[in-house]
Amino acid sequence: MNKILLIIPAYNEEENILKTYKTITNYCKREKVKYDVIVINDGSTDDTKEICENNKIPTINLINNLGIGGAVQTGYKYAFQNNYDIAIQFDGDGQHDVRYVEKIIAPILKKESDLVIGSRFIDKNTDGFKSTLSRRIGIKLISWLINIVCKKRIFDTTSGFRACNKKIIEEFANSYPVEYPEPITTVEVIKKGYNVKEVTVKMAERIGGESSIKAWKSVYYMINVFLSIIIVGTRRY
Repeated sequence: MNKILLIIPAYNEEENILKTYKTITNYCKREKVKYDVIVINDGSTDDTKEICENNKIPTINLINNLGIGGAVQTGYKYAFQNNYDIAIQFDGDGQHDVRYVEKIIAPILKKESDLVIGSRFIDKNTDGFKSTLSRRIGIKLISWLINIVCKKRIFDTTSGFRACNKKIIEEFANSYPVEYPEPITTVEVIKKGYNVKEVTVKMAERIGGESSIKAWKSVYYMINVFLSIIIVGTRRY
């Protein structure tokens, strides 16, 4: 039986984390599946830590805020050290739907893919939350650049709903970017010769709290992610 872990990075998610965790555990009981969970509390300044402790949610508490890259890598280190077969990134804000985990891990279980991305944009008819207009434009531009650099089209370049096998778990446990982790790691994985696939998922709008990506960072984000993709894409692996 495959060991499967959901990695949930959480920074100031007091409004969402308990509901997210209960949604996962209730689904597992109902469908008779086993998904382990590890919440990475990324130095939250609200009551995230206390909520996790009071509800016995498996949690790693980081002393300082490392940012999304550091938090997620902590989860991959945990997955690697505990010999998990599949690790799935899963947001703590209520945007991801646990019902799609089965669909995301299917290509890995069939040995068809090493990294699978849950995508909002493969099927244009898929409903659900698609992000803001400015971010959708940014995602399309990043997709265009990745296609040029990697000769492979990735539609949902910033999706944090991703699953990977043991090989990628080890790769990410050893090296994971602090900033722009999703598009950068996607480029790295493709350039190293691993198989990357997208599957259609629906996502919801954030339940509460505030996203770590602020609107005023958008221009800075795009310039730096473009430069990072070009640098990573031209490395020899």
